[in-house]
Amino acid sequence: MFRRVAIIGGGAAAATLLSELLERQPPQSLHLDWYTGGGTPARGVAYGTASDRHLLNVRAASMSLFAGKPRGFLDYVQRDDPAVAGTDFLPRRRYGDYLEAEVARALKNGEAHGHDVHIIPFAVDALVPEHDGITIIHGEESHRVDAAVLALGALPPQPLDAVSAAALDSGRYVVDPWPLLARAAAMQPPPRKVVLIGMGLTAVDVLLELSAQWPQTEFTAVSRHGLLPEAHLQAAAVPSDDGVGLLEAMRDAPDVRRWLRLLREAVSQGEWRSIIDSLRPHSPGLWGELPMEQRARFLRHARWAWERARHRMPPQIRESLDTLEHSGRLQRQHGRVQSVEVAGDGLQLTLTHAGASRVLSADLVIQTVGLDTNVRRTSHRLLSQMLTNAHIIPDPLGLGVMANADGQLQHDGLYWPHLFAIGSLLRGTLWESTAMPEIRQQARHLADQLLDGQELRPPQ
Repeated sequence: MFRRVAIIGGGAAAATLLSELLERQPPQSLHLDWYTGGGTPARGVAYGTASDRHLLNVRAASMSLFAGKPRGFLDYVQRDDPAVAGTDFLPRRRYGDYLEAEVARALKNGEAHGHDVHIIPFAVDALVPEHDGITIIHGEESHRVDAAVLALGALPPQPLDAVSAAALDSGRYVVDPWPLLARAAAMQPPPRKVVLIGMGLTAVDVLLELSAQWPQTEFTAVSRHGLLPEAHLQAAAVPSDDGVGLLEAMRDAPDVRRWLRLLREAVSQGEWRSIIDSLRPHSPGLWGELPMEQRARFLRHARWAWERARHRMPPQIRESLDTLEHSGRLQRQHGRVQSVEVAGDGLQLTLTHAGASRVLSADLVIQTVGLDTNVRRTSHRLLSQMLTNAHIIPDPLGLGVMANADGQLQHDGLYWPHLFAIGSLLRGTLWESTAMPEIRQQARHLADQLLDGQELRPPQ
């Protein structure tokens, strides 16, 4: 087993792994260094919001921290409010409270079991893996560990290539919306016209919060297809056959075009949400069977539709956005952003669609394109250092880093025996790797790996 382990990252994935490790009673005590990077440990970006407008996109019954305790989150919230149902979509801040409580409980249990845990509120500047261990460097300090896990969550968002330097310097183009949401109430007067680039779940969060904070502001949301995420049904449902027939047919022919045809046929005979949900546990395996050129085809042609159908919003959020749109305060437009330039006291966007161009004007433009996993262009200091020193290999499609299904990171034709990742950095390997139901399964499996110890293996 690896006795001294570093967990790098302060969000939910790191908290889940820490809690899994401290839940176990291995034959020898553990020494865990948790580098949280500052902020409130466990919450991360996703669960750091204080707004009750930001809801979980998964029902309460499916949000337990532990794979072996499926009612964990539901039991936690029902202690305060017995009326909460497992089908409810609750505020994300409540899940942040739950994560903090579970981490506190795990730390107490870990201490009772003789484990030594150090919470280090700094980011890691560099990491040097060697054959028999890893050196962790932050500031002028360095520490030696047996194994390390990258649980970094979302990478710092980068501006789109179409945005001019002048637009960035103007302060009217917002690359990261979360600091803006935290200070929105203090912005006086609020902007009159706001354009959002991207229409995924990040855009939904921004629209909900800013439309309430700025009641006179008009919003235009722009994306390639001009569509917001789909909504969950009021009641959960599963297909009568659990999608077994569809799954077998997809496995028989790992080809994106054929898969889309099979999905269309299945949807014509049943409720599409339940069909998509039936594939969720099998998504990593299906993704792993796709050749790289088929993965690239999926990202070019089908990713937008899959993300919209797979990552849905609660029905009450859909109703709120419908009201905002029907009132005339929200307009949706489709097109590709070709340029964002300064124009007078505001910004001007040029969009193209079907060979035609049009121009939008805005007082403020907010980038809401969602999760960034491209380590080649990231500003993240640790990943940049590891990439420069060839300690990691970027996924060729910009989906995190090259790794195996166990989370071991690849380098120079081998997998590191003691360097792992969990969560969003594994999108290239697992595809579905960002939501808590997937992360808790990864954490449970990775805890087994760390406590068993693994041999160095070549890529398959």
